[in-house]
Amino acid sequence: MGEEQTQAAGRPMPVEPGILAFLARCDAFYPADAVNGTIEQQRGWYDALCAAFSPELPVGLVKTDGHVGAVPIRRYRPPTLRTARQLLYLHGGGFVVGSLESHDAICAEIAAGVGAELTAVDYRLAPEHVWPAQTDDCYAVLKSLLAENHDVVLIGDSAGGNLAAGLAVRAHRDGLKGVVAQVLIYPALGGDLETGSYEEMAEAPGLTTADVRYYRDVLKAPAESPVAHALRIEDIRGLPPAYITTAHFDPLRDDGALFAARLAEAGIEVWYRDEPQMVHAWLRARHMSEGAAAGFRALVTAVSHFAGSR
Repeated sequence: MGEEQTQAAGRPMPVEPGILAFLARCDAFYPADAVNGTIEQQRGWYDALCAAFSPELPVGLVKTDGHVGAVPIRRYRPPTLRTARQLLYLHGGGFVVGSLESHDAICAEIAAGVGAELTAVDYRLAPEHVWPAQTDDCYAVLKSLLAENHDVVLIGDSAGGNLAAGLAVRAHRDGLKGVVAQVLIYPALGGDLETGSYEEMAEAPGLTTADVRYYRDVLKAPAESPVAHALRIEDIRGLPPAYITTAHFDPLRDDGALFAARLAEAGIEVWYRDEPQMVHAWLRARHMSEGAAAGFRALVTAVSHFAGSR
């Protein structure tokens, strides 16, 4: 255990110096018990945290803000396009925090790394807007891209991974063509909160099982809906190929692992990668942690594969 993880105040902890430095920096902006704050406090803390991990954007990349109906979006166009396929990014934040600004640099670097246009969605947040407002906003943007005859790669982290998987389910259910892949980054997919990684990593740094329960309670999504909780889907056949990446020190880890296993059993192409030293939200550590940097490179490679840019 000593070489791979340690214990701190009862919490399982990684040992990689870069990710430990990342966690320490996060602690300066975002309290461990943030979910006990008001919604306004949570959003203020999160915005400050995200701003602290927002490097300069890739040179030559063009951003354009707009709307699909009433839904705000941001489009990223890198200086070099290597594919006509579109990327659709859905941000994380427990359905409570997050915006176009919170994931701006992440979206820009994925677009530039893949060589593809990327659209980010500023979907409505809970508790002001409960389920299905979030999936409906994202689905409207997806249908807009498909109506323009684009093939689309769905991408989302955490709550956004939940939304991306749900959109894949909705599109398949509704017979929509053109969703060519789903890329799920430490996704929340509706696993049992009393077992597996939810129990083992209940007090993991960055996200606890109690936090996950809080976010579920705030969202008020129906427990058995496969759009809200992709692990609930009965017949997984026909869903698009997937890349799923999880963090070892994350209560959500088994959600991604179980979903990947079900896709594989159904004969669907799936790439699964668990990051052994990573914690929830490791995407933000990509410029200060070797493990996060390697995970981000693998992510870009997988998106490029599904986008046909390499």
